[in-house]
Amino acid sequence: MDVLADILGSLRLTGGVAVDAEASGDYCLFSRFRDEDCEQFGFTANELIAYHYVRSGHVHASVDGDVVEAQTGDIILLPRNDAHLIYSRLDAKPVDSHDLIKERGAGPAKIVVGGPGEGASLYCGFLGVSTEHHPLLDSLPPILKLSGTDNASDGWVESSMRLLNEGRHSPEMVARLPDLFFAEAIRRYMEQLPAGEGGWLAGLRDPAVARALSVIHTRFAEDLTIETLAREAGVSRSVLGERFTELIGEPPM
Repeated sequence: MDVLADILGSLRLTGGVAVDAEASGDYCLFSRFRDEDCEQFGFTANELIAYHYVRSGHVHASVDGDVVEAQTGDIILLPRNDAHLIYSRLDAKPVDSHDLIKERGAGPAKIVVGGPGEGASLYCGFLGVSTEHHPLLDSLPPILKLSGTDNASDGWVESSMRLLNEGRHSPEMVARLPDLFFAEAIRRYMEQLPAGEGGWLAGLRDPAVARALSVIHTRFAEDLTIETLAREAGVSRSVLGERFTELIGEPPM
């Protein structure tokens, strides 16, 4: 059983690639997705998760002074859609990315920033979350980079970006892609967590705690007890309580 997939299912994600961007030279783009950006995909969302997939080149991104540098195959993820900068030079004058959109048709909008120097291309998009203040999203930093070290995985992610906007594919296939993409992103992030790291995501790496979290999220309508959770997790009440509190920061009930 894929516990992470079970828990991610409670987010009920929708989304797509909103922008196909190419930039070169000295640039600094201000970026944050708006409610109207969702309209082209025909949905509204309580929360948005923003992402940038670097197809080629390298870029910097920052949120309130937290900076990441990403290159080909990397994913920049903003779990709470915080306003951020995408740039080659931070001292360049920021330009709102919405002001640079050249066309908006059935596919992604186009942004082209030209100048002498190295270039980068990105798929920029968002995932809509139908629930509010999910603890998984709350446990993530405002910005993070997911390294594209697995070439096979990189190819899968890029093809997923394309499929999110190509209408010739079945609705069922397209509907599954946001879940699969975000699950891949979270798995990459979890793999990079330092040993001994606490928190909600660290709890997913503990088999007993992860199983208890899955039961909580998939069977929340039931009258769950600590005995039920411990039995499903395959450990005693005391062991589950200790592990859960140590990793998550609060008892399971």
